Formats: sequence, structure tokens, C-alpha cells
Amino acid sequence: MKSAVIVFPGSNCDRDLAVAIEQVTGRAPAMVWHRETELPDGTGLIALPGGFSYGDYLRTGAISARSPIMDAVAKAADRGVPVLGVCNGFQVLTEAGLLPGALMRNAGLNFICRDVALTVENAQSAFTSRYDAGETITIPVAHHDGNYFADADTLDRLEGEGRVAFRYAEACNGSARNIAGILNAAGNVLGMMPHPERKIEAAHGGTDGRRLFEGLLETVGA
Repeated sequence: MKSAVIVFPGSNCDRDLAVAIEQVTGRAPAMVWHRETELPDGTGLIALPGGFSYGDYLRTGAISARSPIMDAVAKAADRGVPVLGVCNGFQVLTEAGLLPGALMRNAGLNFICRDVALTVENAQSAFTSRYDAGETITIPVAHHDGNYFADADTLDRLEGEGRVAFRYAEACNGSARNIAGILNAAGNVLGMMPHPERKIEAAHGGTDGRRLFEGLLETVGA
């Protein structure tokens, strides 16, 4: 599977994401600087990593969402290419309009960095096909602005269309309906605050994140 990790100024989880993709797929992703205007030919997976792009100035992800490469990301998403946004990547996807809603400051205004239990709500997407619906998995979070917000109509639509991918098993950061990750209408764009790339080896204390990448490999192909 030919993949690309988008690197913004202030990204600090880009290498973690690249290592996870390479370990599962056997092929290192292209590291694409945000000022580029095109993705490598044949890119079958795009990943937006966690971090603090542009120092989280203005709003988290707001400046990065206007980077030149995001036009190419949006066009690829429209063609059905899977796009994964983790933590800051999720924030960028909402700011770019590829996913609805917004990520606000955590309830209590504290940075949260710990393992959390997630419930798999949708096991039918390319990202979640290796999980069982209703399964509880453990994935780390590390964020200050992970409080997912959307208006009631949007939340009802996400729920009704099966677009909530992951939900916090217990209240974590104030997110509406404990939402931890959502899909776009086509199911090929996933934004999630927890970091699956940090749970791909037993040495990490668990491998629950590995199955997300294995599902992508199975769906997209080698």
C-alpha cells in the first residue's frame, strides 16, 4: 500500500504514524511537507498526524487546514482515498471541512495524557473492519483540545448514519455524546482523537491500535 503522511510545522507524531504504517504494511510512507501541492502518484492512504501544528495558534488545526497540500488531500478524499486524521489531524480535518463539527478545549481545561477505553461503534469501515461492533479497546489520548462539539442535528445525523466510529467508554474530555472518532458520509475519512499508532506493539502495553492499520491494508491492498 502506497501511503503518505502529511507533515505540518509543529507536527510531532508524524514519525510515530510513519513507523506504525511501515510496520503493518511493510512499506514506508512518503513524508509530504504541507507546502507541497500534489501527493505522490498512486497514494492509497493519507494520514494526518498529531502534534501542535503552528503552535495551535488561532484555533487548533485552523492554519494547517489552509496549507497548499490540503487541496490535494480533499480531492483524493473525494475520489475515495482513505484519509486518517489522528488528534491534531482530526482537528485539521474539521477545520478543512472534510469532517463536521469542531474540537474545543477539554472540559476542565486540562491536558489529558493516558490510556482510555473506547467502544467500537462502527465495525464496517475500512478503518474498523478488524474490530467487532461493541468491542472495547484501549488506545492512548494526549490532547488539550479534544472536546468534540457539533450541533444537535449534526450529532443526530452522525448517529443515525452510523458515522460515529469510536466512543469513549467513560467521560474523557467533555466530548458530545462521548464521541472519540467520526467518519465522513462516504466512510473513507476518519478523524479520531486517540492515537492508534501508539498501540501497535506489545512493548507499548497493547496492540489494539494495530488492527486499524491492518484493516486499511486489507481494504486498500498491498
